[in-house]
Amino acid sequence: MSIYLLDTSVIIDALNNKRRRGELLIGLAEQGHLLACCSINVTEVYAGMREEEQASTAELLDSLQFYPVTFPIARLAGFLKRDYSRKGITLAIGDVTVAAVALYHHLTLITDNAKHYPMKEVSLYPLPGA
Repeated sequence: MSIYLLDTSVIIDALNNKRRRGELLIGLAEQGHLLACCSINVTEVYAGMREEEQASTAELLDSLQFYPVTFPIARLAGFLKRDYSRKGITLAIGDVTVAAVALYHHLTLITDNAKHYPMKEVSLYPLPGA
């Protein structure tokens, strides 16, 4: 069994029935894998949610294992942002925080945006059609 941290784009695609992401997530869950999110995902999803999507959004997010952003995770995210900035690579706070959650808890990240996660230590799930 693996635990997969979902990037926000994957959650949004699943909610909007796009790119067969819902089928992928259901398949992983049926295989006994756990699906997870963190506070960044919740914030980003709700920021773009339309009122009529509230029930389906809550249902999906509530079904995921939740990983909070703790002080050690926030510190790791800051170090990632700083270290990549020193290499001339600008990364978004949200992305380095998601990466830090994945790294800290040894989770595999499912994302459509591999370029947002250049950290070789982050385990990425090979997404079909990404």
